[in-house]
Amino acid sequence: METNMEDKYIKPGNQERGWNDPPQFSYNLQMARGPQRNVLNKRAVPPASGAVASPAIPPSSNPLAPPPCSVPPPSPPTGHPPAGSTAALTPPVGPLGNKKEAESSQPQSEPDVEGVVSVLERALAACRHMVKDQVCNDVAKRLRLLEDSWRTGKLSLPVRRRMDTLARELQLGHWDTADDIHRSLMVDHVTEVSQWMVGVKRLIAETRELSPELLEPLQKPAESGQEH
Repeated sequence: METNMEDKYIKPGNQERGWNDPPQFSYNLQMARGPQRNVLNKRAVPPASGAVASPAIPPSSNPLAPPPCSVPPPSPPTGHPPAGSTAALTPPVGPLGNKKEAESSQPQSEPDVEGVVSVLERALAACRHMVKDQVCNDVAKRLRLLEDSWRTGKLSLPVRRRMDTLARELQLGHWDTADDIHRSLMVDHVTEVSQWMVGVKRLIAETRELSPELLEPLQKPAESGQEH
């Protein structure tokens, strides 16, 4: 009976253990108590016969001493940058770069004053069927100031290009886009457009309210309007 109790709870342990080594508990008791914890006073298992244990290298107390490992120090950087560095991202100077420089140096195309004025006058002619004569005459006066300023060189290239875009959007019936261009001109180039932009703004507002039948002459191609 005493032998069964010993098998259940306590094993004799290592025969070569010291006098102060704790007894070795059975597997069932260890599983009942939970996972085995690290025992700090446990003796190291002696190496097997024929095996040579490598001596443990104690850490050096000198902080300036080299590391105990035999890894060689990193090699000094060479003159060539590694692959994937920022130096490899520098755009090369070649035919592509020369092409972009040539395109940026080319002058922008000159808008046609006759095409712009033709679209605005056709819009004004469509408005005369529904708008008062006093309003139409004031718009016509503003359009003449626009044409005179354009032909005498008083308008810069950005203003001329935006007015060309405004006329095309007005011809296509894109009222909101044309109105946005008008506002951008008033903000960016007010000194150049203040005398005649009021007439263009009124022309956009009145043309927006016209019926599709009255807008047919305005929406014809620019070539037909110029010939007429």
